[in-house]
This record gives sequence, C-alpha cells and structure tokens, in this order.
Amino acid sequence: MNVIWDYLQHSRKIIETVEAQQKSIQQAAQWFAESILQGRMVHVFGSGHSRIMVEEMWPRYGSFPGFNPIVELSLTFHNLVVGSNGQRQAMFLENVEGFAERILRNFDIKESDSALIISSGGCNIVPIEMAELFQQKKVKVTAILTQKHADVSSSKRKDGKKLGDFADLVLDTGAPAGDAMIRIPGLETPVAPGSTVGGILLINSIKAETARLLTEAGKPPKVLSAACVVGAEKAKELFESAYDEHAHRLAGLYKNVGN
Repeated sequence: MNVIWDYLQHSRKIIETVEAQQKSIQQAAQWFAESILQGRMVHVFGSGHSRIMVEEMWPRYGSFPGFNPIVELSLTFHNLVVGSNGQRQAMFLENVEGFAERILRNFDIKESDSALIISSGGCNIVPIEMAELFQQKKVKVTAILTQKHADVSSSKRKDGKKLGDFADLVLDTGAPAGDAMIRIPGLETPVAPGSTVGGILLINSIKAETARLLTEAGKPPKVLSAACVVGAEKAKELFESAYDEHAHRLAGLYKNVGN
C-alpha cells in the first residue's frame, strides 16, 4: 500500500472540488475587492487550526494589505499542547458564548467591510457567532468549511445552527468527514487531514482574483515580494509601504470604537 500516492490522489480530488467552485470564488473576491477599494478591510477569522488559513491570506509573501487577520491567541495557540495555554483550554474557549462579541467589540465595523470566516466543521460557537454578528451588521460573510464534515456533525449551539447558516456564500474545502483521508490496515482510525489543502487553495485563489480586480480597477495592490524576484530595494519598499497601508486601514477600524 502506497499511502503517499493515496494521499496525493485525495489531494487531487480536493483540487477538482475547488476548481468546481470558481464562480463562488469570483463572487467572494468581488466583495473583498469592493471593500478594499472603499478603503475598508476584509475581516478574516478562524479559531483552532483554521488560523493557518487566516495567516495565509495576510501577511506573507504574495499577499497584500486590505485584510484584517483576527487571530485570538487563546483560541489558536497550540504549541504547548498541555499545561498552561494548552489545547484543552483552546478547545473549551472555542465554544464559549459571547466570546465573539468581545472580540469584535474592538473594531468599528461598517457595511462596506466584508468577512471571511474559516471553520472546517462549522460547528464551534465562536466562529458561528462571529459570522452571525457580521451579518447583523449587514456585512457580507463568506465561509470556508468542509461540507461533508459539517453535514454529519452537530453544532455546539443550543439552536443547532452552524456556520453555513450565517454565511452569504459557502466555500467547501473538499475534505472528507473527520478530515483525515488515509486508511491504513491495522490502524483503527484514519490519518493525514485534507481540509488545510483545500483551505489554502481557496485562500490563494481568492487572493489572486482579488488582486486581478484591484489591478483592473486602477488600484494594483502592494504585494509582499521577495528580493530574488524584484530586487532588494524594491522588496524593502514594498514591505514598508504595504505595512504602512495596513496600519492606516487598521486605524480606521479603531477611530470610532465605542461611539
């Protein structure tokens, strides 16, 4: 049994699933470009390992300002696993009612903003409430989840609602229920998850399409680029100007907080 080949085959199917969602990806990018062109931001949130997708969007090489990565360390800091700041606490906090409201209390949200919420199962309370709160503020919400996993999973909310119930658009990672994709003879449980593969494909497809729309609108984004591609001076210039733009956009989210 060649488990490496097996995993790669499953990943190819994930690519096909993402490919079939091109119209939805274009719609998400359209909303995001509109927010950025209006001087506002796309709020990107994910708890648990969904943090990976948040940081993939911004900031990193090949990305650009216009995105507000909301990474709450108490929900995403997994490195210690056990003990103080361990995984048990993070998994508990993911399902504390009202936590999402306390996070968003820090920002002045406008209808011209947009939001991207990532949760593979779409059943934990904090990301669900985050999407719900954005919709209440009339912000367009795009959700990235694993549809097969969400379909067979139970929401932690008392009313049974899931992330998809508060999304204007749902994108599917294409991973299986339970996420892990490989069965090995003699091993009781499957291994090697796939939602991150699909999630990263979706994130970067959205990013590329958003960049195209911004460029066609006459506002090409300041893309973080390596010195080996654009030269040392240009790379430094892009980093400094992109970070400055992010700061200026973020300042707008704080200006009227509490008013």
